[in-house]
Amino acid sequence: MPAINQEAYQSPFSTRYGSREMQALFSPAHRARLMRRMWLYLAEAQQELGLPITDQQIAQLKAQAEHIDFSVIDGFERELRHDVMAHLKAYAQAAPLAAPILHLGATSCYVTDNADVLILQDAMRLLRRRLLGTARALSRQALTYKALPMLGYTHFQPAQPTTLGKRICLWLQDLLMDLRAVNDFLDNLRPLGCKGATGTQASFLALFEGDEGKVKALDIHIAKRMGFEAPLAVSGQTYTRKIDSLALALLSGIAQSAGKFAGDMRLLQHLKEVEEPFEQHQVGSSAMPYKRNPMRAERMAALARFVITGEANAAHTAATQWLERSLDDSANRRLALAEGFLAADAILTLYENIVSSLVVYPKMMEKNLLAELPFMATENILMKAVMKGGDRQELHERIRSHAMQAGKQVKEEGRPNDLLARIAQDPAFGLSQAELDTLLQPMDYVGRAVSQTEEYITGEAAVLLAPFSGEEGLSAEISL
Repeated sequence: MPAINQEAYQSPFSTRYGSREMQALFSPAHRARLMRRMWLYLAEAQQELGLPITDQQIAQLKAQAEHIDFSVIDGFERELRHDVMAHLKAYAQAAPLAAPILHLGATSCYVTDNADVLILQDAMRLLRRRLLGTARALSRQALTYKALPMLGYTHFQPAQPTTLGKRICLWLQDLLMDLRAVNDFLDNLRPLGCKGATGTQASFLALFEGDEGKVKALDIHIAKRMGFEAPLAVSGQTYTRKIDSLALALLSGIAQSAGKFAGDMRLLQHLKEVEEPFEQHQVGSSAMPYKRNPMRAERMAALARFVITGEANAAHTAATQWLERSLDDSANRRLALAEGFLAADAILTLYENIVSSLVVYPKMMEKNLLAELPFMATENILMKAVMKGGDRQELHERIRSHAMQAGKQVKEEGRPNDLLARIAQDPAFGLSQAELDTLLQPMDYVGRAVSQTEEYITGEAAVLLAPFSGEEGLSAEISL
């Protein structure tokens, strides 16, 4: 990790949370190279459509497309107070032969918005790889623990048994909804193309002397050079900020899924049933050496909150753009888009890291489950006693009374649950302790949890993941 200037503010995403891959996509250098690429695409397409642009000019633009001197750009920006003009001047200075034809007919948003679309596309693809890695890890763990019974909860109160594998499927299903949303976003993403100052393409119509066919062809040529089939059909000066809003809504969805998982992990770690990885020399608390705090899940929860609140930011920006363009989006987007994607990237990295190395304690699950199972077995006990000739209504009341007394003993006196012993001693039931014990097999109470897990992982989940079988994941190692 490079040295950090401790005398100046640094974004936590640059110093602690953001991956190198995502940081690179939102770096000034990458955006500057993409802007130059857009100027090159424009010149190439204009030459192809008949404008007097020479091969030498194109060659010089290509030669300087990757060599960015930020000291030159910074000097121009201090003078001009316009970032795109500073980049344009620096490119023209580096490629003087092409200076006369550079940015011909274009506006600043031609380079910035099209570059941003390419960044959004790559950032969303990177998140898809993160989603795939996490989903695959969840699928593996679901099958591993498909038949490990544990207590299920509603309202965080004991309810009915489930299995760890089935619970993992709940987390996976949410994440696969996010994967579908990412795919839809990428399938429908379009660049701005070449639309001009107010989206009417007037400047390009003048360049091509009124030839609308060539103006339309230029728009298509630019989009295809960017890797798209077509640009947006209509625009003002910018691409619609609904695209940014949709992107951050999608990130919010990922954060919601991950936040649910993180919250569940924190509860399970409190129950001592499932824990996140804990390093050999990791410190849980500065005051209490014995503690194993769920640090990674808590960081996920914190970052998820940040991303979820960011969704409203982009929505407000989309809603407040005036007519064909206003500039109150610019400073906001520099923060909201980059930090939203960096945070989502960090969240998914933590998610996969935790899932891949889950620490599971089956004996604690058994202990917690058996402490509550006698209450959950009461219906089966009732049916067994009725089959032996008992009166269902009378026995129901007797079980209710015994259960209340057993529950009171557990809560008020801290003693074990003795419901079964009370029933065994009640002659109205006609059931021995041995017979009652046979009714306390946890797997008898998990319903279809095992088959549901198998069906989901090998069915719907497998179908959604199959198209990406050749797409590798990313490292889920965390350094802090």
